[in-house]
Amino acid sequence: MELTGFGERLAKLRMAKGISARKLSFQLGKSANYINKIENGKTYPSMEVFFDICSSLEISQKDFFDEENEYPSEVNEMLGDYKRLSRDARASLKNFVKAIAGKDNR
Repeated sequence: MELTGFGERLAKLRMAKGISARKLSFQLGKSANYINKIENGKTYPSMEVFFDICSSLEISQKDFFDEENEYPSEVNEMLGDYKRLSRDARASLKNFVKAIAGKDNR
């Protein structure tokens, strides 16, 4: 992923999580504009900081690079809840999701 793409992805994920760039910078123990530098394509974070960013956003490193998934922390939370459901509840939820997504329930 190119520098600008990396920064754009970080910005999208950060905003989806509702965290300001300043707050994320401080969570990482960095200067107030550290995340802005990354998001503006001026620098990459170190690997250690990248792992910390993912942790702060509650996503995996794989999720970070999965650009088709705009809300990975929400998807991961729902998947965890889904795994705890009974078989019947999972089937009902599957049908419900298909119905609200406008898909055929066959």
